[in-house]
Amino acid sequence: MDIIVNRFLPWYPVKSLEEAKNFYEERYASKYAQPQAYAYAICLKKDNAPIGYINVDMEEHHDFGYGLRKEFWHKGIVTEAGKAVIVQVKKDGLPYITATHDRNNPRSGGVMRNVGMKYQYSYEEQWQPKDILVTFRMYQLNLDGNENRVYKKYWDTSAVHFVEPDV
Repeated sequence: MDIIVNRFLPWYPVKSLEEAKNFYEERYASKYAQPQAYAYAICLKKDNAPIGYINVDMEEHHDFGYGLRKEFWHKGIVTEAGKAVIVQVKKDGLPYITATHDRNNPRSGGVMRNVGMKYQYSYEEQWQPKDILVTFRMYQLNLDGNENRVYKKYWDTSAVHFVEPDV
């Protein structure tokens, strides 16, 4: 895995096919056995080659996450895939999704806005497993018409939280 791509991901880059297999088994294989789960490869239309991933967790936060090989960045691919996944999770009845990005990775926030998510607040976290202090921006998209709902767990669990103007 590319170290540049991995900078803002919550795990270390895999260094071998064996590590990649273990990573898949630990993080994704069980999702495919669940009655409702959203974990997809992003593939090129021309040859169906995988170039990234996109997912929505089924935990309380319904976290929307994604990653893409850097040679495909800035082409709208994650936005297109994200919109398709959001159509599906809305159809399936998820009330909302959330997403967070490191404040130092503003383009990820651009993806969140491009799929219709709205900035809610920022908070600090000692991010694991990399053990670095990160200021995250939390975005949310309510899918059930309840526009006043804000997922507050990150706000409530962080000693440092605030709303940034003009985000």
